Amino acid sequence: MLQSVAPPQVSVPGQAVSSRVQAVDVVRGLVMVIMALDHIREFWCSTLVRPEDVTQASALLFFTRWITHFCAPTFVFLSGVSIWLYQQKQPKRPAVSRFLLTRGLWLIFLELVVINFVLQWGYNLLLLQVIWVIGWGMVVLAALIWLPRWILGVLAFVIVAGHNLLPVIQPVTAANVGWALLRNTPFVLPVAPLPPFLVAYSFGPWLGVMLAGYVVGPWFQLPLSQRAPLLCRAGITLLVVFVALRATNWYGELAPWSVQPRGMLYTVLSFLNITKYPPSLLFLCLTLGAALLLLSVAETATSRPSQWLRTFGQVPFFYYLLHLLLISVSAWVWTRIAFGRPVNFAFLEVKNWPAGYQPSLLRAYAVWVGVVLLLYFPCRWYQRFKQQHSYWWLSYL
Repeated sequence: MLQSVAPPQVSVPGQAVSSRVQAVDVVRGLVMVIMALDHIREFWCSTLVRPEDVTQASALLFFTRWITHFCAPTFVFLSGVSIWLYQQKQPKRPAVSRFLLTRGLWLIFLELVVINFVLQWGYNLLLLQVIWVIGWGMVVLAALIWLPRWILGVLAFVIVAGHNLLPVIQPVTAANVGWALLRNTPFVLPVAPLPPFLVAYSFGPWLGVMLAGYVVGPWFQLPLSQRAPLLCRAGITLLVVFVALRATNWYGELAPWSVQPRGMLYTVLSFLNITKYPPSLLFLCLTLGAALLLLSVAETATSRPSQWLRTFGQVPFFYYLLHLLLISVSAWVWTRIAFGRPVNFAFLEVKNWPAGYQPSLLRAYAVWVGVVLLLYFPCRWYQRFKQQHSYWWLSYL
């Protein structure tokens, strides 16, 4: 099963590069590049051992998966920031609500119809991941943006800090599926005559993350001398909360850490091994804390790599769809040549692996570098196209 998909974010139609917040684009571009590594690992280096299993996985496999945990929370958070920034450029709030409603429904449609086909080479199941929760988040925000910002701030805090108090529903039935969609671990939902739904991302906690981004959106219109310290202090605070709560195993994480018989390194990995499905409080403290620190310094970045990342970050939806297509098609071609038939390792059961297949992180990293390099040129072209045109449909692609 593909474990994570990181979503595209809202961008302002026809917005010039000079009017954008560079830090948002650079950090978004960075997590987009990291996101590609996780998807390539799934298609090109599927393993018998779960990467998060510190009792069996190697440290390199663990970190190859762990570093990608920063992608989804950062995307969702920055989508909230982008929605607030977009709203400031619109003269009427009803127009913002309509845009969020239509954009959200469009993302839900793409998740179900397009992205599932690209990932699976068919419709064996309908996988509901972060594109789906981003879409529903926009639909809900179409109504919530009419509320005072302080109310949304309280709601975001209650959701993010308090959802770990709620129990996990097992088993999920027709009677409790609505609650499970709001907050639960992944579950399968039969919906005959459609393929079964695999709900990997429950909606509630991610709505809290999007609301948090929306609430801090005004920070990104402050002068850099004020914005950077705010972001830095917020990031440090979240990281301190993570360390304090994680060290005590008191609250905010389903899986407690423990001393590992494999040695100190794997004890550290156990400490860092936090729950993404649904995202625990400590998962969000660690990932968003790091994201806020990056946002505090990325505005003044002038290196060539930062400009490359900025290019990716300015065309997130285009990059997202193109990178999935490139990874999926290239994996189809590779397995067809290597094993005589197309093999989708991201969704194939281990018992059906072809003879001769061996996982290789070296292969995955080599493909990752190649994919990112190939993506740069069409993304740069589309970035310039968006700068030169203001067609309405550009805000949906």
